[in-house]
Amino acid sequence: MGRFFSRSEPVDWLIVGLGNPGAGYEWTPHNVGFQVISELSRRWDLGRPKKSFNGLIVSGRVGPVGGPAVRVALLEPLTYMNESGTSAGPARGSLKLELDRVLVIHDEIDLPFGQLQARIGGGLAGHNGLKSLRKGFGSEDFGRLRIGVGRPAATDSASVSEYVLGQWRQPEAEVNALVSGASDLAEQIVLGQAALSGSA
Repeated sequence: MGRFFSRSEPVDWLIVGLGNPGAGYEWTPHNVGFQVISELSRRWDLGRPKKSFNGLIVSGRVGPVGGPAVRVALLEPLTYMNESGTSAGPARGSLKLELDRVLVIHDEIDLPFGQLQARIGGGLAGHNGLKSLRKGFGSEDFGRLRIGVGRPAATDSASVSEYVLGQWRQPEAEVNALVSGASDLAEQIVLGQAALSGSA
């Protein structure tokens, strides 16, 4: 479904998955954005990403065989979560995209595990990755795919950090289903089969 193309070719969408680099973070709720980017790259057969914009980026045409193609770039910032805007901001500027053509995929502890929400703008809910993106983009009116990961019983910051940075507590099959479902929704959005709430 996907085909690699040069960065000089215009792009219709930039999808940014939030997470932290390093093997120790791979199987954690906070890295679900990276997991979705990996799944999209796999199902769209986009090939190996390249290092650019302080991250890993890959791009290609996606769409049904014989149908209209959408040009998509996938970005994993390698800056650590709290500095994601220093990667995504320059990438979006270079690709010359409006903010409603940027889709940020991130974990959301205020949604129950398995629930998905796609919208333009909204609050930052104390999410440091989103705060950095607001600074990098100069606005908080970008597309978001919020992936519900649930929250611990304790609400203190130490317990929340331990929960999102620790290994998934849910069974692997349930996590894989969550990533697959989020990838389905992201695909529907860029192909025009689903809309971001709050968009015109």
